[in-house]
Amino acid sequence: MPDVAENMDLSTTPVHATLDAALALQRAAYLAHPVPTLAERKHDLQTLQRYIRDHKDALCEAISVDYGNRSRHETLLAEIFPAIDGIDHVLKHLKKWMKPQRRSVDWRNFPGASNRVLPQPLGVVGVIVPWNFPVNLSLVPLTYIFAAGNRAMVKMSENSRHLARLLIDTMPAYFPPEKLQFFEETGGVGMAFSQLPFDHLLFTGSGQTGRAVMAAAARNLCPVTLELGGKAPAIVCADFDVRTAAERILFVKYLNAGQICTSVDHAWLPETSIAAFVAHARQIVPTRYPQLDTPDYTSIIDEAAFQRLLLALDEARERGAQVISLLPGPAYDRATRKIAPHIVLDAPEDSLLLTREIFGPILPLRGYTNLEGVIDSINAGPRPLAIYPFSNNKQTVQRLIDKVMSGGVSVNDALFHVGQHDLPFGGVGESGMGHYHGVEGFHTFSKLRPVFYQARFSALTLLRPPYGKLASRILNFLTR
Repeated sequence: MPDVAENMDLSTTPVHATLDAALALQRAAYLAHPVPTLAERKHDLQTLQRYIRDHKDALCEAISVDYGNRSRHETLLAEIFPAIDGIDHVLKHLKKWMKPQRRSVDWRNFPGASNRVLPQPLGVVGVIVPWNFPVNLSLVPLTYIFAAGNRAMVKMSENSRHLARLLIDTMPAYFPPEKLQFFEETGGVGMAFSQLPFDHLLFTGSGQTGRAVMAAAARNLCPVTLELGGKAPAIVCADFDVRTAAERILFVKYLNAGQICTSVDHAWLPETSIAAFVAHARQIVPTRYPQLDTPDYTSIIDEAAFQRLLLALDEARERGAQVISLLPGPAYDRATRKIAPHIVLDAPEDSLLLTREIFGPILPLRGYTNLEGVIDSINAGPRPLAIYPFSNNKQTVQRLIDKVMSGGVSVNDALFHVGQHDLPFGGVGESGMGHYHGVEGFHTFSKLRPVFYQARFSALTLLRPPYGKLASRILNFLTR
């Protein structure tokens, strides 16, 4: 999202007029047909799945062009497959999710009455999508938005121009504009989009931009789900095999060149295990990425991010840290914006690498002698989007889960809690608020509407003014 003042009034701009018209069209369609049937929702989901399959190659190519180079395999693994498979999961469970929930009634007060909770569509949902996984983070939310019976407007990132144009050009053959519309960032669109009176707004991105989005949405009291990021740590315990930990952590860390909000930001290891971890990393990484220009290794998204990461490496090196490139040859290539996988040892506590989210292929290793010190260090900062404990001791794992609050947890691996369709995904505190995925995603985009059905005869008729002796006896009995 461009850096637009939070209090800037864009209500009279052409951008805002276009967005207003789109929202008015979708809201009118919602009011005309507010509760789609199960069959209609399944049709929408199957249509979305068909779109992904029909355009799989074009989606991979557009994302790669936007990046400069994005591994096709990574796009298939982390974007196309989760979107397709996630729709299958929702189709399997949607009928159950849509059923009214029976709730208990206080039969002493309301004999013959009944309670229900009806999950009903909210209306029109806005989605603001980041650049790092733009298919996953647009189409997976749409799965739950459509499952809940809503309509959607989706704003793509300024760094996803080719993908945005593909979606804008091809999606209308699958969904009419009163059901789904995509928008590209052409300057000022992000803040104007945030100021629209949606029935719900989902934002995925940085904490700084998330604050601006939430402030803009607050003008309309629009509910917001924020999926942010932070410094998610891996915590390798002394009982866990260092080689296995290295294999798993390094896979996640260098996937998408580290540009993942739930990636391992840094790793804690026993002091005595750091040398072994580095030795394993030197062996493992070149077998996965033999050289920097392999097409399976992804570029940094833009020049600003590329320079930010090089600056962080330079600062750490100048302040005494050991900076280790894990590939032979140059440590980076300006022409392709690729930075080799790196490990950094002994980074200063106040360095850029340890104080800001890295979002790149750089893994600081931090040594410890006492696990309680690791817990205290993590808890001294903002709550992370995830923690990744590595231990075969159930008590140790539970200790970390109990003492360190985070959005999610993967035990003895990293990242994979995100890919579980039946687990809610979301942050806590500065890493976000709200959930989607699984039934929680269906609930996020639904109004769980309480409905009380009175019996033909209401006992309350005995408790209306003027209150007499019978009413007094009943109330004394009820409050005894």
